[in-house]
Amino acid sequence: MRERLAAKAITMLALQDEMNSRVDPDWITREREWYRAIWIECAELMDHYGGWKWWKASIKDVEQVMLEVVDIWHFGLSMRISADRKHASAAVQIADEWLRPLASRGFLRDVETLAATALSEQVFLVSAVPTLLADIGRGFDDLYRSYVGKNVLNFFRQDHGYKDGTYRKTWHGQEDNEHLVEIVTALDADSATFRRDVYAALESRYATVTTA
Repeated sequence: MRERLAAKAITMLALQDEMNSRVDPDWITREREWYRAIWIECAELMDHYGGWKWWKASIKDVEQVMLEVVDIWHFGLSMRISADRKHASAAVQIADEWLRPLASRGFLRDVETLAATALSEQVFLVSAVPTLLADIGRGFDDLYRSYVGKNVLNFFRQDHGYKDGTYRKTWHGQEDNEHLVEIVTALDADSATFRRDVYAALESRYATVTTA
């Protein structure tokens, strides 16, 4: 189990390093405040989970909760990538922490623990993530599937004009994130071609928008 988790963690660390380098080749030397992005994203995570605004009705959106966890995971991985780019040791550490999950005090309090740790200690509390996912009936494989999918979408956006403003985020009444959920659900995440398959499926759907 530990070896399997570490192997997939290596893949995710490499993908995150690649994405960060695409945006900024010198990202590792910038010493970005990734911890700040984590605790701010935690607020969005709580909004999608719902149940904390006692003055209004709210509905839990599990798919959006999952996407917010993935966004937080992006920033957390960025914090764990060392200057020497040796992902193996970081992957083992992530696997070990994942297998010692935080004792839950309830989803919203667990999110606050993740945010508070990021804010006060400027570290990524990996052990909070399996606890949060368990609350919505998800696990590591779901995180891996969604993370790789979102990483591919980020590259797809960059390749199709996201930076210069020509990219279309809504396709046939659905945001690209919603199309992504449909795509990754239908594909085998353990396939060696998973990443390429996701990109090809996005390309196929997006082509119907740009050629319309």
